[in-house]
Amino acid sequence: MIDLTDAVAAIRRGDLVIYPTETVYGLGANALDPEAVERVFEIKGRPRTQPISMAVPELSAAADYASITEREHAFCERFLPGPVTVLLERKPRVPDLLVAGQDRVGIRIPDHDLARELARRTGPITATSANRSGVESARRIEEIDPSIREQAVVLDGGETAGTESTVVNVSTDDIVRRGALADEIEAWLSEN
Repeated sequence: MIDLTDAVAAIRRGDLVIYPTETVYGLGANALDPEAVERVFEIKGRPRTQPISMAVPELSAAADYASITEREHAFCERFLPGPVTVLLERKPRVPDLLVAGQDRVGIRIPDHDLARELARRTGPITATSANRSGVESARRIEEIDPSIREQAVVLDGGETAGTESTVVNVSTDDIVRRGALADEIEAWLSEN
C-alpha cells in the first residue's frame, strides 16, 4: 500500500489531498474543518450552494455525523462500501458550509482500501471529485488540472473505474444523481 504519512499530515494541517476511489479521484480535506472545506470550494471553483459529501471508513463511523434510520441502515449495509453517496440527517457537528446549510449530509464509504484507510487515520474527509467544477472527473492523476494537483498531496492509485457514484436520499426514495448501481438501488428502494 502507498505510504499515507504525508497525506495524513496534510489533512491534519487543514491542507488538501488527492486520493483514488473506486469511482474517480477525490479531493480530500478535513470535512469537519470549515476553513479546509472552504479551500475545497475555492480550488474547485464550486458554488457554496452545492453541498460536499464526506467519506468515512465504515458505517459505524457515519453514526458520529448523521442520524440513521433502520431503513437507511439496511440500505447502507447492502450498498456500502461502494459507489454510492447516501444523504442522511446530519448531526450538529457537521459544518453548515459542507452541506450548504441543508439538513442532510452525503455519506460515502468508498470501496477502495486507500481512501478508507486515509479516512480511518484522519476522521471524515471531503468526498468530491478532484476537478474544477463543471469539468469532467479524473480517472488518472494526469487528467487533474495542474492548479489542483499543485495545491495538494497526491496519492496515485493508478487508473480508477470512472463511473460517478449514485447519490440517494433513502428517506424520500429519491435518486438525486444516477451513477453506478442506480438500477439496483432503484429496485431496492421499490422493494424495501
